[in-house]
Amino acid sequence: MTVTVTQPSINVREKLAELDKPTGIAGEAMLRAETPQEQFSLIGAGRRNLIINGGMQVWQRGTSATSAPNGYSTVDRWKIYESSEGAYTSEQSTDHPNGGGYSLKCQVTTADTSIGSSQYAFVETPLEGQDLQQFQYGTSNAKYVTLSFWVKSNKTGTYSVSIYKYAGSGTAYMYRKGYTINSANTWEKKTVTIPPLTSSGGSIPNTSTAGLLLSFGFAWGTDFQGTDGVWDTNTSGYGTSNQVNWMDSTSNNFYLADVQLEVGKVATPFEHRFYGEELALCQRYFWRNTSDGGQFQGMFSGVSEDSFFSGVLQYPVAMRAAPTITWNDLDAFDGSVTTAVTTSRTPVIGTQSAMVQAYTSGGTTRGRYVKVQGGSTSGYIQCDAEL
Repeated sequence: MTVTVTQPSINVREKLAELDKPTGIAGEAMLRAETPQEQFSLIGAGRRNLIINGGMQVWQRGTSATSAPNGYSTVDRWKIYESSEGAYTSEQSTDHPNGGGYSLKCQVTTADTSIGSSQYAFVETPLEGQDLQQFQYGTSNAKYVTLSFWVKSNKTGTYSVSIYKYAGSGTAYMYRKGYTINSANTWEKKTVTIPPLTSSGGSIPNTSTAGLLLSFGFAWGTDFQGTDGVWDTNTSGYGTSNQVNWMDSTSNNFYLADVQLEVGKVATPFEHRFYGEELALCQRYFWRNTSDGGQFQGMFSGVSEDSFFSGVLQYPVAMRAAPTITWNDLDAFDGSVTTAVTTSRTPVIGTQSAMVQAYTSGGTTRGRYVKVQGGSTSGYIQCDAEL
């Protein structure tokens, strides 16, 4: 005798959904995703971190600065600012939350126990507008964005981070949020989820100019304070009113590492990039060719025209904009005569290369090949197209 047993078909997704979250919230979302594209978005695959040099790997300008110069001085893509009566240094540190890598260390060297209303101290990094269009700011489809980073300081309390959205053809907006350093001298990971900016005029300019500015505050006077956790047009309000005054003691230090900004509500693990890739990203904004290999290391070549020479300077990567070119302690060698490079003639500067014309102190023989080299191991030529 033949017995046939039949069972009704079931929907596996529905049955799993009836269970008591066997896969967790993220697992449920993956199971409910109907296309590979949805799953790809959920797991955050591909390039995630929009911060260049968030791992503090590249230091072309130098690994230490004795005071805050109100601009770039040490770690690439990070500006150092300070306007109080105090002072602090910035330097590369091997103290890192995961035991390998670099962090940015800031150390107060002159204390200011009373921050005036118009005074401040902070570090910041600008982001290029055309790299941020996936945020869809200024529309009803604007995305959540999550900032994550590691910090350590001997001074506990409330600090603040802020996002400044440049106006472009719309309106400038600011978002600031407090976070707490709970334990002294202990690495802590912090996460800030930034709500969508849907306001009219909130779009990020789709250009090679700055679109967003990310700032980490050390001290903010009352002129630079705003409401915690909201987007508004108070574009001077970089910090919160309960921000600590980190500048109040020469014992105070601050370490920052593994800064990541990504689309979504959840912070994913820090995206480590190869050093060469990170260096190339930084060189779009700034690069320096030094004679650290020896006094006679060649920088570029050209042709002599008596008291000056002309040469083509090829950049390692295309730069954001036509850069400002400067140099220090260079010589021109025409095969028999070495003369110091002095003032430059007006060069023709592009985003991929430049024709450099410069005077020499003693003159070279017309028509001869000229090698431009370091006059000492401190010689360099650099190009700056920073935001």
